[in-house]
Amino acid sequence: MASGTAEDPWQLTTAPGTSAYTMYRDEAADPPTLVCQVGSTTLKYQLRAIDDLHAWLKERGDWVPLGAADEQKPAAEGTVEAWGRSEQNPVGGWYGLRKGYRGRFGMYLPPLLEQLGLVELTHDARNNSVRAL
Repeated sequence: MASGTAEDPWQLTTAPGTSAYTMYRDEAADPPTLVCQVGSTTLKYQLRAIDDLHAWLKERGDWVPLGAADEQKPAAEGTVEAWGRSEQNPVGGWYGLRKGYRGRFGMYLPPLLEQLGLVELTHDARNNSVRAL
């Protein structure tokens, strides 16, 4: 497995397997950042999202729908996407750091957690779910 650095990023695919992307940790950034490269688009999330999302999924104890949505679109309640922008999450709002590109949390974070061995993820054409291991 890759080390998750800029020189050796994690090679990932979305839950349906339709899009490839990379992610890596930038621990020197303020705040520490998880950089997601999708084609020519760069999304950035707080690095603590890995541990926070895993803890929330463990607390839930069951399958949670991903519910991926762009920042400008509402997220369905009870989804990973809704939690990633909720005022009730540990950071009190968006994990996404780049205005206009803060969404898609439910699309890009769960496959990383799966690769890290923290969750189980469904891989259907749509309406995928995740649960903590």
